[in-house]
Amino acid sequence: MNTVKLSPKYQIVIPKKIRESMNFEPGQIFQVLGFNDRIELIKVQPMEESRGFLKEEAASFKREEEDRY
Repeated sequence: MNTVKLSPKYQIVIPKKIRESMNFEPGQIFQVLGFNDRIELIKVQPMEESRGFLKEEAASFKREEEDRY
């Protein structure tokens, strides 16, 4: 288990093993969410990186008969 310590300036360091496995870069932007007793960091990606991410899904999508009209 990785643990971190909150600094007097309320900062934490993401452990190296996690940074490397998730390809984090200095200056990268994250959305921070608080959920119950948990903090989640979500990497913010530019819209250009999202282009085509549904390409394969669209080809296999089939409407149900009641949704056609």
